[in-house]
Amino acid sequence: MATAFVLINAEIGSESDVLKNVNKIEGVDEAFTVYGVYDVIAKVKADTLDKLKAIITQHIRRVDRVRSTLTLIVSE
Repeated sequence: MATAFVLINAEIGSESDVLKNVNKIEGVDEAFTVYGVYDVIAKVKADTLDKLKAIITQHIRRVDRVRSTLTLIVSE
């Protein structure tokens, strides 16, 4: 199973909405609002690396009011 942590920058004031929408995405195992450089962190799991990449690029990055992401793929 492929796993990644996605660090998300949201537009100011939209952190809770972004968190709510990210949590609705299939493959998102957990997501939290955090303090610091990033606003939301999401743990994403998929059967394959290709599916993991698709979840991130086609779903998480397209959530309304997401400004940028940084993806950390877990090495196994």
